[in-house]
Amino acid sequence: MAVQFDLVVRNGTVLDGTGAPARAADVAVQDGRIAAVGRVDGAGREEIDAKGLAVTPGFVDIHTHYDGQATWDQRFVPSSGHGVTTVVMGNCGVGFAPCRPQDRDTLIKVMEGVEDIPELVMREGVPWNWQSFPDYLDALSQRRCDTDFATQVPHAPLRVFVMGRRGVDREPATTADMAAMATLVEEGLSAGALGFTTSRSLFHRTPDGALTPTITAAEEELAAIARGMRRAGKGVIQLLDDFQDATPEGSTEFAMLRRLVEISGRPLSFTLLDISLYPGRWKTLLEEVERANRDGLPIRGQVAARPVAILYGLELSFHPFSTCPSYRAIEGLPLEGKLARLRDPAMRARLLKEEPVYSNPNMLAFMRNVANMFVLGDPPNYTPPAAERLDARAAALGVTPMELAYDLLVSGDGRAILFHPGANYTDCSDANMASMLRHENTVMALGDGGAHYGLICDASYPTHALTYWTRDRKGERWPLAWTVHQLTDVPARTVGLGDRGRLAPGYKADINLIDLDRLRVAAPHPVHNLPGGGRRLEQKAEGYRATIVSGEVTYRDGAFTGALPGRLVRGAR
Repeated sequence: MAVQFDLVVRNGTVLDGTGAPARAADVAVQDGRIAAVGRVDGAGREEIDAKGLAVTPGFVDIHTHYDGQATWDQRFVPSSGHGVTTVVMGNCGVGFAPCRPQDRDTLIKVMEGVEDIPELVMREGVPWNWQSFPDYLDALSQRRCDTDFATQVPHAPLRVFVMGRRGVDREPATTADMAAMATLVEEGLSAGALGFTTSRSLFHRTPDGALTPTITAAEEELAAIARGMRRAGKGVIQLLDDFQDATPEGSTEFAMLRRLVEISGRPLSFTLLDISLYPGRWKTLLEEVERANRDGLPIRGQVAARPVAILYGLELSFHPFSTCPSYRAIEGLPLEGKLARLRDPAMRARLLKEEPVYSNPNMLAFMRNVANMFVLGDPPNYTPPAAERLDARAAALGVTPMELAYDLLVSGDGRAILFHPGANYTDCSDANMASMLRHENTVMALGDGGAHYGLICDASYPTHALTYWTRDRKGERWPLAWTVHQLTDVPARTVGLGDRGRLAPGYKADINLIDLDRLRVAAPHPVHNLPGGGRRLEQKAEGYRATIVSGEVTYRDGAFTGALPGRLVRGAR
């Protein structure tokens, strides 16, 4: 056969991303695009035999926080190790642009508190070779990475850029402030931002406990920005909101979201979670989403594909005793030194009695809720039975859950990880999560890669989705073609990236070759490879035989090939 293509993947089982049934087919690639799918007679300069493998589009994660990591690292780890070939960052209203030099410390503090990125890492890693948002995009355009990446205009830096200290202190924006913010969002969208993002969550605080700049922004301010988006005629809106006012009858906060979509004419998505503290709220919000879409307002819920896994350990950012004064006195010791002190009966007795001191009451409540924690093993089980929960185990042993948590943390080599399902596992059931994920007006997302370096490692969710929901779950399992559709075409189109997410001629040649029988995710573990020696959680997978970005193989059997075809994606396409 004459060489006609750069790459041909032969004999695979193609799941094209549309939800269509799997079929035997070859996939030909030329100039970074899919050239043909079916029987391919022409040869490729490189050929890969995919017999026995699933061939899918590359996965698209529309909810990440790689805003800083994208400026210092060429690899979007851990996402790129789980078949992700496009990430969207700038979510939840936080990021690093626009930013004047005098405001860098403020944005660092916001990212440290909200996204658990150590201050030292940002000071060592972020080059700050920009001020305006278009400048930031220009800086990103020089980067060469293992994955494509796109970003959005975040509200917190925008507010600080326009209002200075008044923005940090959450003072009301003036008419001039609002006009300036709207203009800057228009400029960002014109330069290639995919959208605008904000946060209205009380969980989002700086390390000293202060609410982030956007939390109490008035609807008038958001409406001004929405009018700027209408003038631009492009972009999506993304936000995080606690919806504290939600009742079974509805939510006035959600009514505001409807008005923003009406004003802007742009699609909106928001974080949708089943949180046990707010029973039934997810259902109320999903009903609101249904009504909005019936009324012609494109609103989607972003839903995590597994319980949101908040991880605690002696080597991680937090654990149930990490905010107690006696622990603070030893937290700087090496692990072996900490273990020696913690195994002292007097220290144990003191910490079990001590009251914690921490500036974020919501986060403190989570880390002290040991009754609802589990031990995360290897391989990790993110949907463990209620009998394995610490309250049940403690009752069987005749101790308190806090005593059991302490003993587990100091057992063995001191590397035990406690797992708290922060959302999507009410009453140790995945039923509510399944209802949200299967809804036509939701999108699978919330990997959060690039953030929560020592607290959450949910960027591996594509691997979990393929293994748990289609293969390993007890009870109903989902069609593989539908699940691939949710990981590829649906998220891509949610943010306006119509050039990827499918295996069809003319689409980007972003491809995964997967051995579904061998596919598994390993337990997360800490590594110290961030700028300044900072720590992050790494989580690897087995079963990805190859990941391809723009026609170049970036990973083979989980090993990085050195190829860096990933580029900044500017604007919808």
